Amino acid sequence: MVGGLLPAGTTLPPLPHLLVVLLAIGAVVAALRRRRPRVTARRVLALAPWMALGSAAHVLYVVDALPSSLAPFAGSPTVYLTVGSLAGAAWLTADAARPDRVAATLAAAGVLLLVPVVVVAVGTGLSPAGARWSTVALALTIPIAAAAWIGLTRFRPEAAVTGGVGALAVFGHALDGVSTAVGTTQLGFGERTPLSRILLEIGGLPSLPVVGEGWLFLLVKLAVATAVVWLFAAYVREEPAEGYLLLGFVAAMGLGPAAHNLLLFSVAA
Repeated sequence: MVGGLLPAGTTLPPLPHLLVVLLAIGAVVAALRRRRPRVTARRVLALAPWMALGSAAHVLYVVDALPSSLAPFAGSPTVYLTVGSLAGAAWLTADAARPDRVAATLAAAGVLLLVPVVVVAVGTGLSPAGARWSTVALALTIPIAAAAWIGLTRFRPEAAVTGGVGALAVFGHALDGVSTAVGTTQLGFGERTPLSRILLEIGGLPSLPVVGEGWLFLLVKLAVATAVVWLFAAYVREEPAEGYLLLGFVAAMGLGPAAHNLLLFSVAA
C-alpha cells in the first residue's frame, strides 16, 4: 500500500552506494552546521543550476547513459542526496575561498556541471517533437508565471519580501505544471506521482489548447505555489536565513521536476 503512495521508479541503490551517499551528505551537513555560512536570497538563487543538475543526471539514469558504477547515484531519490552533497561542498568551498563572491562561484560551479550532463543527454538522441514541445512549454510558462507572481504581489503585497526566491518558486512550479500537462497530453508521457496522476486523470474536464485536460493540474500547482510563497513571507521577514533556505527547497520541488520533464521530452519522446 505504501508503495502505491510513492512515485513510480522510486528505488534504493545497492548498499555500498547508499552508504557512500549517506556518509557524504552527513559529512557535508555537519560541516555546514559547524561553519554556518551566511544564507541570503542571492546565494539561494545561485542553487538554481544545482536544482536542474539533479534532474538532468536522473535523465541520464532513465535513458541508461551512465556507467554502471555511477548509475546508482543518479536513481530516484538518491540523486537528490548526491547532488545535495555536491552543492553543499561547493558552497563550503566557495565560502572559504571567496566569501564575497559565494553566489557567483556557486552558480558558476552548478552551470559547469550541468552543461556537460545536458550535452551527454542530448547526445543520446534528440527528439525533434519532444524538443519542440519542451520549447513550447517553456515559452508558455513565462507569461503564466509572470501573471501569477504579479497577481500574488498585488493581491498580497507582503509576499514581495520573498523577492527572487519567491518568484523562482512560482516559476518552477508553473513550469512543472505546464510541462507535465504538455507531456501527458501531447507526447503520451505518464505521471509518476499518484496524486498528480489523479488530477490529470479526472474525467469530464474540458480540453484546452496545448495543455489539454491538464489545466486542472496546472491550476492546482499555481494555487499551492503562490499560497506557500505568501505564507512564507512572514517567515522570510522574521528569519531571513531559514526562510530563504526553506523557500529555496520549495522552489527546487518545482524546478527540479520541471527541468527533468523538459530534458526527458527532448531525448525520449
